[in-house]
Amino acid sequence: MTGFVADPALADRIELRGITGFGRHGVHPHERRDGQRFVADVTCWLDLSPAAASDDLADTIDYAGLAQAVVADIEGEPLDLLEALGARIAASCLADSRVRRVSVTVHKPDVDMPVPVTDVAVTIQRSADR
Repeated sequence: MTGFVADPALADRIELRGITGFGRHGVHPHERRDGQRFVADVTCWLDLSPAAASDDLADTIDYAGLAQAVVADIEGEPLDLLEALGARIAASCLADSRVRRVSVTVHKPDVDMPVPVTDVAVTIQRSADR
């Protein structure tokens, strides 16, 4: 035992993988017209010790609510770039004052490319200014 105690707000995290929604993001007219599937992976860093002690959902992030917010961002106003979509999702996550840091990876698995590509993804990392 080293005696080291990590700051729970920077060590604890909640991860949701494979949050899927249908959006109309992209720079090509057919992407806006036809839309396609987008998949997001979200990691939120926050102090989970209150929830661990209380066993009360009110003391943590509701996973279902977070997933629904991410899908709403995916299905929201069309954007040109995955970078902008990732930033939108990150801002939604940071709207919860308990979240100190967030990492969002947005996948565009059905991307139309001139060569075979199985996935295009962008990762955005943001920290709260609190």
